[in-house]
Amino acid sequence: MFLLAKGIEDYMLPCITKKYLGFDCMGCGLQRSFALLLKGQFLDSFLMYPGLYSLIALFGFITVNTFMNLKNGTRIITILAILNVVVIVVSYLLKLYLK
Repeated sequence: MFLLAKGIEDYMLPCITKKYLGFDCMGCGLQRSFALLLKGQFLDSFLMYPGLYSLIALFGFITVNTFMNLKNGTRIITILAILNVVVIVVSYLLKLYLK
């Protein structure tokens, strides 16, 4: 996993918003957070981009629901998606105002 994470760091895309407009976007830190997660640095990954864990939960549940077609799957996916948006927006605003 460490070698995979090391390889990912060589191919990370730059943030176009930060490069041309000079401020972070709501996705800034996602790639680095994922690389830290692959290295096993869970706390650092969370501090880099808190929305990663809610994204993993959302896509994990979507995958499970695709194969098992759970009874309340659509409702749970909707709740997880709303939670994910809230986590990303709140963490973005905190990053902007606490910087």
